[in-house]
This record gives sequence, structure tokens and C-alpha cells, in this order.
Amino acid sequence: MEGSGNSLAQPSTKGAHILVIRLSAMGDVAMMVPVLSVLVHTYPNITVTVLTRGFFTPLFSHLPNVRVYEADIKGVHSGVMGLGTLAKELRDEEIDMVADLHDVLRSNILKSVFYLYGIPCKQIDKGRSEKKALTRENNKEFKQLKSTHQRYADVFNELGFPINLSNYIPPQKRKLIPKVYEVIGKDSRKWLGIAPFAQHDSKCYPADLMEKVIAELSGRGSIRVILFGGGDEEREQLEIWENKYDNCISVVGKLRFAEELSLISNLDAMLSMDSGNAHLAAIYGVPVISLWGVTHPYTGFKAFNQPMGNCLLPDLDKYPKIPTSVYGNKVPEGYEDVMRSIPPEMVLLKINEVLNN
Repeated sequence: MEGSGNSLAQPSTKGAHILVIRLSAMGDVAMMVPVLSVLVHTYPNITVTVLTRGFFTPLFSHLPNVRVYEADIKGVHSGVMGLGTLAKELRDEEIDMVADLHDVLRSNILKSVFYLYGIPCKQIDKGRSEKKALTRENNKEFKQLKSTHQRYADVFNELGFPINLSNYIPPQKRKLIPKVYEVIGKDSRKWLGIAPFAQHDSKCYPADLMEKVIAELSGRGSIRVILFGGGDEEREQLEIWENKYDNCISVVGKLRFAEELSLISNLDAMLSMDSGNAHLAAIYGVPVISLWGVTHPYTGFKAFNQPMGNCLLPDLDKYPKIPTSVYGNKVPEGYEDVMRSIPPEMVLLKINEVLNN
């Protein structure tokens, strides 16, 4: 990738301090990690401050010269006045420039205040018109769009710090602390993570079909199935499967986020929906098998460096309107059960292929 010729590139030799804004959600924040890793290894003199939720701090703990500044958007940083306070706090951290990887109302308010402070800010191009063309029902332009990871990288290019994402090297597996072993146990079986939930039901594999997958895997005895999720309803469902099937355990509510990351980094594979856990596993180079409903990898949210062959899709001949939306929040009539066109046998075949590769 060629440089932009932007004068903003000059601070790269002076140890520029870049503020990176991405407040939520987990998957979008996780997708920043490979990009920031390449950035700080390409430009080891820079400092990066990530403005996000404090919960996400463990995601960046392995990256040199990267720290998290917690945005208390429900407390002291709430509202326009609170965001003004936040902008002043960040200015006092002596930031030189801003990479807004979110482009929402809050980040735009911050951008306006930074402008008054004379701090340059570049924002992500989310490709909204392209995504609209891809997801519309009629005259759909069905083609692969730029990945979100590359859209993030383009912002740094505009700031004068071009990066090549093909240079990404996954971090080493995190050391498993005793707490993880207490929950999972120690054995030599393959560890398969399964994250069966997503923000929208349209992106979740039907529970009865997922149970068939879990039952088959459990019966083999050679695979340790580790279930990931969050929230009371998800916890209850996973506990039912944990109690019903041998070689199957839920970690919901049993591990802190940092501990969960260390576990994910040691998986042999992850089976996930189009959701955050796919992106968490991809950080560590863990093979990810993803199941897609009314969304599609072409929107740019495929897990980083994962082959398209690991993305299992519904029958697109039967459901030609897919993708119906970017986030899975639009389900046309008759598209409620698109994921039932992905048979459990197909999922199991792909799991076998990945684990035996």
C-alpha cells in the first residue's frame, strides 16, 4: 500500500501519539487487534491510546505501546458535556492525531471538539452505499466488499501510517492459568470452542440442530466441547447441554474475560456464528468455522485471515435475498429459517476437516 503523502506522516519519526476510537461492540473492537498489532510493529516509535470500554482492556495487553483509556459513557462522559470533558482529558494526554474507527454520534462530537483543539482526525469509511447495494432486495450488487479490517487500516494510511495487513503475526498462545484448568480440566483431547449465539436470532444456528452437532461430538470422546456465551438465557441453555452430554462444558460465568481469552487462544478450533467470538479466536490464528444466516461474509465482517471455505452459508439459491442486512436485523418473510438449510452433517464434516488438518 502506498503512502498518502499526507504531512501527518512526519510525526512517525517523533513518536506520534495516536488516539484510536472504537467504543463498541466486542466483535468490532476485536477486529482492531490485528490492525493495531501491524501498526505498532511497523512503527515501533508510536504510542497508541485506544478509547473504548474498560472491559475490553485484555484484548490489547500483548501489544507494545498500546494502552486503553476507558470511556465512561454512562457516567462522567455521558451527554455532550461529558464528551467535552472526555475530549479535554484526552487532549491533556498529549495526543497528536485521532483515528475514529467508529463514526457514530459520540465520536463525531469528539471529532468536533478535537477540531477546536487543532488535533487532526480521520474517520473510517464504512462503505454505507456499497453495503446498501449488497443488502437491498432488488438489483442487488452481490460482490465481496472491503473487509472491516482493511477499512480500519485505511484510516491509518490517511493519517500517514500505511500498513500491510498481510504482515500480521498472531501472538503466542496465552499461558493457561490454574483457574482455567479448574474449569476445563487437563487432557490431551482436541479443544473445540462452540459459541452458538449472536445479537440477533437470525444469525443463530437453531438450537435443535446445534444440539445434534454437540451430541455427535460428545459421543466421540476424542473432543472436548467448550461452550461460550453470556447472559442468563444463554447460560441456562448451555448448562442444559453441559449436564446432558459428556465431554461438554460451559464456561459462562466461570471465567473472567482475560481468562476466557487465554482459553480461546489455546483452542484447536472455534465454531461460531457471525459474532464476536469468531473475531476473538481469529486474533490468535485459531481456525474459525463460522455459520451465517441472513448476513454474509461479503459485507466485510469475516473473521481475520480465515478462509472463505470455513464460512458455512445457507442455500443461496433458495434464499437469494441474502444478505438481507449487514447486522442481521432485517428478516424478510419466509427467511426465518434460512439456517436450517445448513445441515448438521455439513457442520460436522467441516469440523472434522479443520481438526484433522
